[in-house]
Amino acid sequence: MALRMAPSILAADMSRLAEAANRVAGAADMIHVDVMDSHFVPNLTVGLPVVESLVRSAELPLDIHLGVADPDHWAIRYAEAGAASVTIHAEAVKAPVRTLRAIRGAGAQAGLALNPATPLEPYEALLREVDMLLVMTVEPGFGNQEFLGYLLAKVSRARRVIDEQGLPLWLQVDGGVNLRTIESCAAAGADAFVAGSAVYGAEDPGAAVAALRRTAEEARGLAAANFGQPTNREGDHNGTG
Repeated sequence: MALRMAPSILAADMSRLAEAANRVAGAADMIHVDVMDSHFVPNLTVGLPVVESLVRSAELPLDIHLGVADPDHWAIRYAEAGAASVTIHAEAVKAPVRTLRAIRGAGAQAGLALNPATPLEPYEALLREVDMLLVMTVEPGFGNQEFLGYLLAKVSRARRVIDEQGLPLWLQVDGGVNLRTIESCAAAGADAFVAGSAVYGAEDPGAAVAALRRTAEEARGLAAANFGQPTNREGDHNGTG
């Protein structure tokens, strides 16, 4: 079964981002980059110039998570800058179909993120417009938060909807993912994982990613044996799986 590991450099040394990204090049599939504007979320992180530099210097493709107030304006710019994946928030986007299609049209995968309090049901019809659904398992804005276990029900619901519709989507979780919580996430049906402190707080980030992947694979295998094989895929649309 294919899984996608995307370490978050929000937890890395911000003065050495390219070096941090390349420390996991042999173990991860993508590098998760949180772009925050201090409006949609209270934090302020990196922007387009930093991402453009990372595209040139990072060995792995970039998974951009836009925590910004105007994703309709900014999303296509990150796709055109060379990001492999650009995720926008359902709570912020005003023209979701147009913006998601613009991301895809620029050559990137399009992702849709849901905050903890945002229900899945109003956005089920939009899933045909995306390559990845991101279920936030913390309130976005800061790293190193405690995993909200009650959101596993939303992850399970999302997996059922994706499978029922027969859609080749990644189901990503982001927030509080570590060796303990990734097991529950994988068992609930997630197949793409963002981990920050669990990776960059470790002495060997690459080994930490490998351990997280093994734990998720074991949990997915056990869930499949007990409840039936969940839908998955051997790679993603842009060959970065």
